[in-house]
Amino acid sequence: MNNDLTGKTAAITGASRGIGAATARELAARGANVVLLARDRDAIAGLSGEIGAQSLAVPCDVTRYWEVESALSAAQSEYGSLDILINNAGAIEPVAHLATVDPDAWAHVIDINLKGVFNGMRAALPLMLDQPDGGTIITISSGAAHNPLEGWSHYCSSKAGAAMLTDCLHLEYGARGIRAMGLSPGTVATQMQKDIKASGVNPVSQLEWSDHIPPDWPAKALAWMCTRDADAFLGQEISLRDQDIRARLGLVA
Repeated sequence: MNNDLTGKTAAITGASRGIGAATARELAARGANVVLLARDRDAIAGLSGEIGAQSLAVPCDVTRYWEVESALSAAQSEYGSLDILINNAGAIEPVAHLATVDPDAWAHVIDINLKGVFNGMRAALPLMLDQPDGGTIITISSGAAHNPLEGWSHYCSSKAGAAMLTDCLHLEYGARGIRAMGLSPGTVATQMQKDIKASGVNPVSQLEWSDHIPPDWPAKALAWMCTRDADAFLGQEISLRDQDIRARLGLVA
């Protein structure tokens, strides 16, 4: 596999921790410039300091289009291009049943998980379509996009919507050089899994910490998806539960 990303510029939402932070480290290690987007300015500043000159921290709330647009424009201005967007920012709290969940809190998760993905795509497309080589836009999906789970109506619905957005992106712009894909990582050892465990709702909360894969696994998958080696999967959702994909990437439990 050719995973060299030297000279590419990648923006990553939700880059302050978990999959986002691991992906930033992985892409930077492969030569990419990484632009870190998250609300936690201290966390992304610290990560940028760790990575060094090939990184830029831009505080950003993905639910606000103008902030996303400004952040991606800053990425292009700083490094000369925007080649990759990883739509990673996501939320699951509050885990609650439909009859009792707070409506505003439910809607906020939709804003992050669905509108945030749209905002990223909408802001990135004009920049990428002006480039000779187009660009790559990858959305973090979930098995919850395809299966209902108790207490997760907001998460399941938003992830299903984000998966459909990715399909629409491929349909409308795949022929114009936009590489659209989704990654369903399975359960990953991040803070989100701690929150799920604490809820005690549905079978996912019953999993043990050792059942989850480490964040660097989806990070390695995302790095591969940003290269031409993954072109056979354009317009598709790749699952890290797939043993053939794990074997291809050298990921062993």
